[in-house]
Amino acid sequence: MGNSSIDNKEKLKIDFGLGNIYQSWFNFKRGKNKTKELEFFTYNLEENLWRLYLDLNNGQYAPGSYRHFIIADGKRRDIAVVGIRDRVVHRLVYDYLVKIYDHIFIYDVWSCRKNKGLTGAIERTQFFFKKYPRAFVWRADITKFFDNVKQDELFKIICRHVINPPVQRVIKKIIGGYSAGGAGTRERGNGPRGIPIGNLTSQIFANIYLNELDRLVKHILKPQFYLRYGDDFIMIAQNRKILEKMHDLTILFLKDSLGLVINHKNDIILPVRRGAYFLGVEIYPTGRRLKKRIWQQAQARLNERNISSYSGLIKQNFTKKIPYFNWLITKYYNQNE
Repeated sequence: MGNSSIDNKEKLKIDFGLGNIYQSWFNFKRGKNKTKELEFFTYNLEENLWRLYLDLNNGQYAPGSYRHFIIADGKRRDIAVVGIRDRVVHRLVYDYLVKIYDHIFIYDVWSCRKNKGLTGAIERTQFFFKKYPRAFVWRADITKFFDNVKQDELFKIICRHVINPPVQRVIKKIIGGYSAGGAGTRERGNGPRGIPIGNLTSQIFANIYLNELDRLVKHILKPQFYLRYGDDFIMIAQNRKILEKMHDLTILFLKDSLGLVINHKNDIILPVRRGAYFLGVEIYPTGRRLKKRIWQQAQARLNERNISSYSGLIKQNFTKKIPYFNWLITKYYNQNE
């Protein structure tokens, strides 16, 4: 019993050793395009990682400032990115948190998890549409989720499972560092809000924050089916009355506990047999099809950031267009050699 307790405490510690920092560097660097910033950091790699090692172990690590840019891929998004030094730290913290949290998350959280993803989420949703064709479905997403995460609440939630003080200090600096930049976060109500879309850590922070919702749905509301991908989710119940009650309790919980609001444009309850538009696809009990608008976006906005996502959607839901889409990908890479 005693040895088990010691083992668990060791698991909850983070490795700020130089070897693990180097591993985080290699994990971060994998698949990255060459940039001047990356080349400059690599040129002074040993010195940069040694200084980072000292700062992390002395408690003197401080995040740098954010660089902001706008992308419009379906909707306008403010992307915030830190420098390479901080992104190495984010990789280290992300890998640490995944080991702690992945077994805590419910099965049907499909975003930013190993062996899951967009295509799997769509296929599983359709499986349950086919299983419950006479039921009702609620499809929803959260208004400006990343902008409205309460930083103090997020940190408090993380500290339930992350009990090691050095890790807590670094995580608190990562979360609070965004408000220090000031460009994406506003203080509204109870303290600072917002986590940057561009951070790797924001992906797992989002799942940790919305795990509070997942637990409510799974253990209290208990619908016939619930799945979440990012801040988009779907819920199925046997009749409209039951689902409307779940709908009202969920909205109340999100507002009171997490400071979040459902997007009224996508707040829809309807019979499963009529299908639902979810994750870029019209899903029915008998099949699914890609929304025409998504196909047009795929052709017009194809780039390295979205090729894998669009490829999965088209290959699974728009098979007639696969040869043409493959040609578009080849054309894109030829033009960008």
